Parts: sequence; C-alpha cells; structure tokens
Amino acid sequence: MASTRLTSDRLRLDPLAPGDADEMVEVLAGDDLYTFIGGSAPTLPQLRAQYARQVAGGSPDGLQEWHNWIIRRQADGRAVGYVQATIMDDGRRAEIAWVVGSLWQGQGYASEAARAMVAWLGSRGVVRVQAHIHPDHAASASVAHRAGLAPTSHFDDGEQLWQHDAPP
Repeated sequence: MASTRLTSDRLRLDPLAPGDADEMVEVLAGDDLYTFIGGSAPTLPQLRAQYARQVAGGSPDGLQEWHNWIIRRQADGRAVGYVQATIMDDGRRAEIAWVVGSLWQGQGYASEAARAMVAWLGSRGVVRVQAHIHPDHAASASVAHRAGLAPTSHFDDGEQLWQHDAPP
C-alpha cells in the first residue's frame, strides 16, 4: 500500500520517491547523525539504491508494510529529514524511526513529524507503536515521549524499547 502525504502545522511528510536521494544525501551527511544509530553517512549511489528498495512498499514475503516519508518544511519545501514506519502483525503493530539532519535539529521537526505519523498509524488501526532508542540519546527519547510513547524495561541490541498502546 502506498504512503499518503501527511501534514502538520509546519511540515509536510511526502512519500519517499527515488529522486529524493539527490537532496537527502546532503541532509543525511555528517558523522554526528550516526553516533547512536551506527553506520555512517550514505553516498549518493548507496542512498539511491536504498530508496529504490524502500519504495517497494513492503517486504518480499508480504508480512511487512513499509512507509517512508521525507520531512519537508511547508514554508519552503526544504527537506530536513525523514520518518518511517514498518507495519506488521496484520496491521496491528508498527515500528517507527526518525532522523532530522544536523542543521535542523532542536527545532521540533522530529517531534512534529513523529506525532503526525503516529496519528496516521492510529487512523489505520495500528494499536501498538514502538521505537528502539539508545538509552543515552536524550533527543530521541524526547521525540518518542512527545509522540506518546513511553519507555519499557525491554532492551534489544543495547536500545530501549519505547511503546504506545492504543486503548482497546
């Protein structure tokens, strides 16, 4: 299923397109972005290949639905980051993530985009939203909290599971 455009007060979340790699390679540059999530800044060919895989919209076995959005400021259309959701368990659970480029951090973009994405997931019937966050990553913990997630006692590969369960 294709992603739809989402909007918030200051942002629009545009469904990922392969051509977004040309702009996003600059947004995702800088080693500081990868301190807590690992890896390094992608090259343009790497990002193009990644986006080509992601726009497929789901896993080959059909068990996961992938939604990826470029976060853009409504005022000027400038890309500042991305959010993503992997929906599984027959549409009941989603794992989410977000990255905002270094130049645009601290302005509330990640929180605003994550809230819009979580609201959209709820409208689709997703009842459990999860994110894995490094315990030392205070900024990401703040985004998760603002999106309605709370920390759990569960850890995977050194990252703490944050979760929001919709009321029955």
